[in-house]
Amino acid sequence: MNGETILVTGAAGFVGASVARAFGAAGYRVRVLVRASSPRDNLLGLDAEIVTADLMDPGAVAAACGGAAGVVHVAADYRLWARDPEEIVRNNRTQTENVMRSALAAGVQRIVHTSSVATLGLDRLPADETDPLTHDLAIGAYKRSKVVAERLVEAMIAADGLPAVIVNPSTPIGPRDVRPTPTGRIIVEAATGKIPAFVDTGLNLVHVDDVARGHVLAFERGRIGERYILGGQDVSLRTMLGDIARLVGRKPPTISLPRGPLFPLAWAAEAVAQITGREPFLTADALRMAGHHMYFTSAKAEAELGYTARPYGVALADALAWFGAAGMLR
Repeated sequence: MNGETILVTGAAGFVGASVARAFGAAGYRVRVLVRASSPRDNLLGLDAEIVTADLMDPGAVAAACGGAAGVVHVAADYRLWARDPEEIVRNNRTQTENVMRSALAAGVQRIVHTSSVATLGLDRLPADETDPLTHDLAIGAYKRSKVVAERLVEAMIAADGLPAVIVNPSTPIGPRDVRPTPTGRIIVEAATGKIPAFVDTGLNLVHVDDVARGHVLAFERGRIGERYILGGQDVSLRTMLGDIARLVGRKPPTISLPRGPLFPLAWAAEAVAQITGREPFLTADALRMAGHHMYFTSAKAEAELGYTARPYGVALADALAWFGAAGMLR
């Protein structure tokens, strides 16, 4: 299918920018859909047709899908906190539905829906694709929104013949994290000496460019209706913070804190955020999620797609180099 047009949503964002570049490098003609208000920094140097539209506008999304052989839906409201948490759920559900229905109506041959490991349960570690999370067990509005969106896509695959493959990235890190993402904020705060302690948790870290390449592989080789974890390496928060400290020449934090006493701080931070509108660094939902070691395996994607991921330390070094060049580590 090389040479055909692929529409990528969310290409102004962290993951979307890498996905758009990966499809371009694979020989596809890339069309990107971005909001008028989106910063264009991540589009610099990208060889793509730029369509300005709002994913909440079904007509505009339908027009953007016209003539595309494939659609890759990366865009999402990626916030772990909002004054109205249900706004996150509404946004991600409505945007996903608009993209999927428009792609189906346009006769798009293949769709990749970017979900998240947030839609998977953690009953077994490392977790895999066989344990989908139910809406009522999802911690926080963002996780609920991703579960709702993924289940919508699955329902359309079953009922409408939607030609979609689902990918579930773990926790991407690396260059072009302009916002930055919640994990990017941890990297920046740790690198600037503002995280003196840690809680006992862990996550699966992966280079954003490996996730992007995984999208191309899913588009070309993935089975319709299947989900594929695109992950990297399981890492404890203590190890991550220690590695960041060593890379920037700081002393690693050695204080381990229980989660319980941190909840009042999170509630206070959220109360201040209700006034300022600025997303707090610490939230109660984040502390609840930290009660789990969020470890995942990409064995299915490796076996079926030929997916691989570089060592997490390379991703961490690339992230720090980009944040440094962007002036965010001063």
